[in-house]
Order: sequence, then structure tokens, then C-alpha cells
Amino acid sequence: MASLATKMILPSENGYRAWEDQTLFKWRKRDPHVTLRCHESIEGSLRYWYQRNNVDLTVSKSAVWNDDAVQASLDSAAFWVDGLPFVKSLSGYWKFFLAPSPANVPEKFYDAAFPDSDWKALPVPSNWQCNGFDRPIYTNIVYPFPNDPPRVPEDNPTGCYRTYFQIPKEWKDRRILLHFEAVDSAFFAWVNGSPVGYSQDSRLPAEFEISDYCYPWDSGKQNVLAVQVFRWSDGSYLEDQDHWWLSGLHRDVLLLAKPKVFIADYFFKSKLADDFSYADILVEVKIDNMLESSKDLLLSNFIIEAAVFDTTSWYKSGGFSDELSPKVANLKLNLSPSPVLGFHGYLLEGKLDSPNLWSAEQPNVYILVVTLKDKSGKLLDSESSIVGIRQVSKAFKQLLVNGHPVMIKGVNRHEHHPRVGKTNIESCMVKDLIMMKEYNINAVRNSHYPQHPRWYELCDLFGMYMIDEANIETHGFDLSGHLKHPAKEPSWAAAMLDRVVGMVERDKNHACIISWSLGNEAGYGPNHSAMAGWIREKDPSRLVHYEGGGSRTDSTDIVCPMYMRIWDIVKIALDKNESRPLILCEYSHAMGNSNGNIDEYWEAINNTFGLQGGFIWDWVDQGLLKLGSDGIKRWAYGGDFGDQPNDLNFCLNGLMWPDRTPHPALHEVKHCYQPIKVSLTDGTIRVANAYFFNTTKELEFSWTVHGDGVELGSGTLSIPVIKPQNSFEMEWKSGPWFSFWNDSKAGELFLTITAKLSNPTRSLEAGHVLSSTQIPLPSKREIIPQAIKKTDPIITSETVGDFIKISEQDSWELMINVQKGAIEGWKVQGVLLMNEAILPCFWRAPTDNDKGGGDSSYFSRWKAAQLDNVEFNVESCSVKSTTDKSVEIEFIYLGSSPSKSDALFKVNVTFIIYGSGDIITNWYVVPNSDLPPLPRVGVEFHIEKTLDRVEWYGRGPFECYPDRKSAAHVGIYEQNVADMHVPYIVPGECGGRTDVRWVTFTNKEGVGIYASTYGSSSPMQMNASYYTTGELDRATHEEDLVKGQSIEVHLDHKHMGIGGDDSWTPCVHDKYLIPPEPYSFSLRLCPITAASSVLDMYKDQLPS
Repeated sequence: MASLATKMILPSENGYRAWEDQTLFKWRKRDPHVTLRCHESIEGSLRYWYQRNNVDLTVSKSAVWNDDAVQASLDSAAFWVDGLPFVKSLSGYWKFFLAPSPANVPEKFYDAAFPDSDWKALPVPSNWQCNGFDRPIYTNIVYPFPNDPPRVPEDNPTGCYRTYFQIPKEWKDRRILLHFEAVDSAFFAWVNGSPVGYSQDSRLPAEFEISDYCYPWDSGKQNVLAVQVFRWSDGSYLEDQDHWWLSGLHRDVLLLAKPKVFIADYFFKSKLADDFSYADILVEVKIDNMLESSKDLLLSNFIIEAAVFDTTSWYKSGGFSDELSPKVANLKLNLSPSPVLGFHGYLLEGKLDSPNLWSAEQPNVYILVVTLKDKSGKLLDSESSIVGIRQVSKAFKQLLVNGHPVMIKGVNRHEHHPRVGKTNIESCMVKDLIMMKEYNINAVRNSHYPQHPRWYELCDLFGMYMIDEANIETHGFDLSGHLKHPAKEPSWAAAMLDRVVGMVERDKNHACIISWSLGNEAGYGPNHSAMAGWIREKDPSRLVHYEGGGSRTDSTDIVCPMYMRIWDIVKIALDKNESRPLILCEYSHAMGNSNGNIDEYWEAINNTFGLQGGFIWDWVDQGLLKLGSDGIKRWAYGGDFGDQPNDLNFCLNGLMWPDRTPHPALHEVKHCYQPIKVSLTDGTIRVANAYFFNTTKELEFSWTVHGDGVELGSGTLSIPVIKPQNSFEMEWKSGPWFSFWNDSKAGELFLTITAKLSNPTRSLEAGHVLSSTQIPLPSKREIIPQAIKKTDPIITSETVGDFIKISEQDSWELMINVQKGAIEGWKVQGVLLMNEAILPCFWRAPTDNDKGGGDSSYFSRWKAAQLDNVEFNVESCSVKSTTDKSVEIEFIYLGSSPSKSDALFKVNVTFIIYGSGDIITNWYVVPNSDLPPLPRVGVEFHIEKTLDRVEWYGRGPFECYPDRKSAAHVGIYEQNVADMHVPYIVPGECGGRTDVRWVTFTNKEGVGIYASTYGSSSPMQMNASYYTTGELDRATHEEDLVKGQSIEVHLDHKHMGIGGDDSWTPCVHDKYLIPPEPYSFSLRLCPITAASSVLDMYKDQLPS
């Protein structure tokens, strides 16, 4: 007979809705604790970790991002409990029915006898929206329902799940725990028709004891587990993170079998000696004693022990054996009264001499095993975990790890998979960590909730500093000022604290966690003070982090602003009254073509005491796969599923596409984060080791020197081993490259010094490039303009109607339209190169950053000035001179919008055509002074689609822009036009290459066009694409783009930076803006054939 309390809490007709009561967030739920594994023996514990820790970069190669991920998630769930005889995963296909609201749930669907044969099958773990039920919703700030706490809409999709299980024979007489790793957003559970509990918090476990509800193993009956999951609950008001709203049993559901008395929880603590020569170890153990006997009585019947085992020899032989796991610390029970008031557990103490310390650079781990035996010494229960010995502490303006102010080179990471949403896969998590390591990332902020338990183990193993963040965000309340804010309301205090407590209790033994976070964008109030106070008392070994309230409240040990400008973070660092370190919790918003200026952040961070790094927003584009009308699945964003409200593509802020293909900006991140810094100052090359714990012993240094883009020499660089935070200096002229420099006649020379791994590691292959720095060497001669030989062939020119035809026998032919003032036809050896005008251009397809800021955005100001609709008309055309060696023609253009009478631009251009086919173009541009900053100043022309082979001397090989180019080395690169395009999910300006000296566009026979800067003009920004600027502006998805009939080429004298300090204000730094003022520049265009020597053309000198 159900109790009155049970009847009141369960969904019923009495009117009470537990999912709309912020004071009721759990019922019959066991206290939070570390992940339990229920080992049968110490050997079993060690063997389990031997198998579980045997993970490296090879695992990442099986990561899947398509429909195969559904099975991979089920395989991972099974893998994670493999080797645990008393843990059973219930992963698999469950019976599923989606009701439109709680009121429409099938009556008594939880009864054992309920007929479910006509229900659909749904994989567990999964989000139901990723499997054809309901729809995903993406919002950033606004709640996807009326903000009326604690009430949620009547239209509240409710998932009904049913599955069947049997208790194994080996579990006889053991207590059975039902463990949900995470359920979004709230749920009730029943076993065999009996209610077992209720829980909220979509990112933390809920555990219930079901011993009394299960059929015995020998009953012959199957047990029925039924779960009712609410899409919306009062808990949703605390989960307004910037990501997809997805529902269901998205992590595994487990059965755990424990003895009558068992290890319920344990807290591993280590205190290092001042010189780090030893560590005192303390383990707090909690015992679940169903007999509820006193501590003394329990100790008279049971023995509690613990030991720490070394793992350094595990994979040096053919397989597992006990001898490979020496016990390095034996922990003894301290029978003295606990110094912790109210602590009813047991204290085990010991000492570990000469510990191998854990850090992100050297992630040394041990295995802690805790055992419970009866008085005869028979083992009853065993628990274990990976542990690391390390010290996190504070100093003036510093966060210290093992006494060192480590630099946080971090990213924010949502749990996101393009096919399975919030569900996790082993190989995909490993892939994330491998890529973080490949790109020199050493820290991750779990944004904005506790993540899958396996993620923490992997971060322990691979070495990743972590901020673990509570599942609390109430950003939508910022739009509803009339409502009482949860941060200040006592009725929400317990729910908020419960989320912090659950996070800390689950994750407290992980060495990777250096700071706990109280959540994200959840305002600030006394509830935060309560949460911070609880954490500081519970775990003083770590720091507390919280940005809300201005990032400098008493509830944070770190000044942790988001998107603060460089000059402002420097100002705080220089404030002597601020004793805390500044670590940006979010910076460099990676939305589309972004992350400009990140090198300037790191210039400030590396040179300002008190600045200690930050976390880029964010790791991966949160695109979800959606089936298109053509039967192909492509990445979708907010609104693509018909979801309302939505925030469009604001979920696409990653350094990578959803399938973990890197954006070009990730190269810039790797460069800024690289641990080996190389510089040349006053004739001295300095190689600095920015590591805090690693020497350069495992690195191999090499050098390469280039002259005018051509490799002149290379070799190994032999330098002494550099200790952490030390450097090596040498005179640059004493290096092995000097003779190549000395013998070279190149105009500019660059030295590249690279550091590679000598040997493989868990995460990186031998030969992996950790850092690569290119430095310009002193010039030996002035770079001078290109030239034409004086034995130029004779050219002819004639006027035919509105055209001037200029040619050199059968070599080349040029048609100039006098009325349009444009080159409209250019042939070389009968091959058509272009038949459209070469015209000035000041517009670019807007990026996401260009659109940020509403009416004050660059895009809005450009549109208001009608820069997107400028037409150029010829005001005058005159032939300045004509000889049999050259022809000079001058055009004056007026650029205006059809709806504006006044010209926006006046452009003077002269074309000097030589017999060699060279065309020297001199441009003088005068914009209206009242225009906003210009997107670009340059020229645009269209060439034949067959000229699809691009070679250039400039920065590359990947996309780069004036404010994002430090990683792009100057060199000679080749690509085809198709590969120049960067397929951002939302199209815009892309594919540019900066600081280009010359470029060629040729067909497969080598015939084409050479273009370069000329005279004193600075290197140009170059772009070539099958997609026009207008097409990149029009399309809202990459797959919507339609290729043009030609290749659109842009050669820009100036190109505005792309910005990236954030994506919602116009924040391109001043030096990367293009003010509306006069500009002059010169370009050289020349036809080429397979016989042409581009390098000679670049080196030659042209008469003025």
C-alpha cells in the first residue's frame, strides 16, 4: 500500500506537480558519492584499471560522427562496466512512448503487466530528439517556454520508458542499487510497479535502492523498470545554458550489487611536504551499514583498509600481473575521534615517499583501493579509483600547481555529438583530448555542467587541468527583471546547493580538477555565498570559481571575467589591491571565421604578472545532423528543426566543425599556446621553454631557412637541454643557417625553428610538431620592383567601337571597354583568362562577427551606407600614351549606390600595358569621409574556371587574416580553388590569405595569370573562390551555396580584421580597421605559360 507521502508526490490527479516545485528536487534518492565499481577483489580492482587505463591516441581513430554513433554509444556503455561483476549496464533498446504532456501519459504504464508491444524502440542512453521524437530546441539566453517559475507549460513532452532485467545468480543476498548517470530534466522511476524515486539535475547521477522491489534471482520472473521523464521541470529554470535543449536518459542506467554493509563513499586527500619529497595521505571512508550499528560495533565486526598502488610499469610487459602494481602506500585506520565535526565515517592515513606528482604535463597516476573485510579477513567489498598526487594553492595573483604558476591554455567544452547529442562515446571523448593535446591546449572548463564520469578519468590520464562546473545557469532571468531571481531566493537555495554538493561529491577524487565552479551566468546572491562556503569547507584543497556578479565577488578565488578586453585585464592585473589571479573563463569567441587578436591577448598574458590564461569559447560547433530533402544529412542550427524560439547559429562557436575537423583558427590557437617560444632580438636568438615541469629532453629541434619563399637549407638544431621556465640563447650568425643566408641573393629570408617530439606519448605520435616559429632574418638587400626585359616585343593597339584592342602577335590579346573602363577580355596563346571587368571592391560577405551588435554592427553600418550595392561608372577615360612598347590608359570611376546620388568613392586608375604582357595598375582611392570603416580596399575580377590552380608567396597554407596570422608562415604554397574555400556552416567571408607577395592562377597546362604587388605597395590579402561575394552573403547554410560560372578573385591592399573578442559587439581592434581615407596601391598582372619562371618574374626589376 503506497504511503500518503508517496501518493502526494507521484503524478496523479491530486493536482500536485513535483516537477513544478523548486523545493522538491529529489525523493528517496541516495546521498551523492563517488562513482562506485563494486569490485570482488583487490586484484580485480587493479586488473580493471589496467584495462581501463590502456587508452591512447589509437582509440581516437575509431571516433564516429554519423549514424554509426548510435551503436557506438551502446558499445561504450557496455565497455565502461566491463570487468565489474557486480555492475550491470541496462543500456540497449528500451520500449518508448512519447506523450505530449504528463496528463497524456498512458495510465499505469509502469505496471509490470502493462502491454508495451506496440511501443517504439529507443536506444538508451540517448536523447529522444536525436532519434525522431519531438524536436531539438536551441536557445542562448531566452527560455524556450514562458518564464513563470516554478511553473512549466502544459505542453510538456513526457517520455515513458520500459525495460526488463533479471538479477544474476551471483548477486544473491546483495543489496541492489538503481543508478541513473544522468536524465534530462526530471523523472520518476518504478520497479515492478512500485515507485522507487524522483530526481532532478540533468547532468548528475540519481541513485535509489531497489532491493525490496526486485524479484529474487531464482523467481523466474523478469523485473520491469519504468521511467517517466519530463522535458520541462522547475529544474529547467536552473539549466538555461547556451546549448541545445535535449531530453531523456542520455547517460547510462546501471544496476549495482552491494553487500549488506558496504563502502558507500570515500574522499582521497594528499598533503605534500614543503619540498614535495613525500605526501601524507588521508582517505575519508563512509560505510553504509543497514544495521545502523555504532562505529565501534562496526569496527569490531569489520576491517577497513586502503592502499595506493603504482602503475608506472603496467604497460612495459606483455600483460597484467600483480607484480606490476607495487603497493607504495599502506593506509591504516585512525581510531582517534575525527577532527571534522559531524563526520561519521572512518579515517585512513598513510605516507607516500618520493611521489610522482600529477600535472597536465606529467599526468602521473596511482590506483587507490579501499576494502571492507569481515573480522576473519574475508573481503566483502572493494572500491577503487585513479588518483594523483598534486597540490593546488594560491599565492599573490597566482594559482599554483605543485608550487608553480601554471599557465591556463584552455577551452570551454560542451558535451556535444552531431548525431547523438548529449550522449557520450569513448572514442569521441578520447578524440577531443587528443586534439586538445595536438593543439597545445592544457585546460578545459566543463561548460556548463558536470560531464560524463569517464571524461574525468581521461583528463586524469591524458593530463588536462579542469574547472568542474555546477549545472546552474539562469541567464533567461536577465530578460525578466520583474521576477525574483533564484540566486537571491531562499526557496531556490536548497536546489542550487544540491547541484554543487552532487558535483563535488561525485568528482572529488580527480586530480585533474583544480577548481570548482558555482555555475555560469546565474546572477549573484546569497545562494552563491552559501555554495562557495560549502565547497571551501568541504574541499579547501581547490579553488572556487564563479564569474557571476562581476567576476570579482567574495565567492570566487579567481578573477574570471568573460570577453574582457586586453587593456581591461591588464588594468586589473596591475591593481595592487587585487590579490587574485585573473583567468578568463571565456574569451576569443570562435563563431565562424573568428579568433582575431588572440595573439595580442597572449602577448599581454605572457608579459603581465597576474594574468594566467583563459578558456576560449568554445571547443566545437554545436551543429546537429538533419536529413535534407535530398536525403543527405547536414549540420543544422537553431530554427532548422522548426524550433521556436531559437537563437539561429549562435550555437556554432567552435574551433572545430561538429565532426572535429579543425577550423583554420585552431592553428592560431596552437601557435599562441605553444610551449617553446623562439625570438630574435638584437642579433640573439632565444629559445625559451615555457613548460613548468618538462625539460626539452624529449624534443628534437630543427631549422629551415627560406629565401623569397624557396628553401635554401635545413637541418637538426643541436642545443642543450633546457630546464622548465628557462631558455637558451645564441648569436644568430653562429647558427648552421648563416652560410645559407650569407650566400643568398634573396630579397627576404626567414628562419623557422621547429620542436618535435622524439618519442610517442599516450596522446601524441613521435614526430608531432609541438611548436614552430618563423622569424625574419636581417635583409641583405632592398626588395625592388619587378622588371621587363628591354628587348620587349612590339605591341599593336587599335580602337574597335567602344573597345581598345591591344595585342602582341599570337602571344596575348587584351580588350578594354572604354565605356565601362574595364579589361573585359584577356587571352594568352588563345586561352581565355578573363572576360569581365577588373574593378575596385570595398565589400565583403559579412562574417558572424561583422553582424554582431545590432544597429551598431559593422554589417548594419555597411548596409546603411549601401556599401553592399555600390556600382562603378566611368567618369572619364583617356589614353595617356601609345608606343610600340607600351600603352597607358587612365580611368576615373565614381562608385555610388543606385538609391544615392552622391558618389561614395572616387577611384583613379592607370593601366600601363607592356609588350611582355605585363599590366601595371596604379590605384588611387578616395572614399567619402563619412563612411563607416571599410571591409576592404582592393580589386575584384573574375577568371575562367579552368584557372583553378593557385600558387602564392605569402602566409599560409591555411586561411589567415590581418589579425589572425601569427601561425601562418610566409612561404610558397599551392592549392586548388575548391580547397581554398573554408566551409563554415553559415557562409561568409572566408578563404583569405594575407601578406601575399605574388600569386598565380593557372590551368592544368600551366597557362594563366601572375599577380603581385608593385613598387612600394605592401603585400596584399588574396582570395579566390567559386562563390561570389554576393552568394556567400545570400546563403544561410554551406550546402545552399551555388557556384558561379567563373572564379572570383580579390586582391586587397587593405582588408579589415575579422575580430573575435566577442561576436555581439563591433570589436575589431583599431589597427585592423580601415578608416574611410585616401589609399594608393599598385598591382602587376602578367600572363604566364608553363615555360614562365615565376620566381624570376618576382626578382626582376621594372623601370619606373
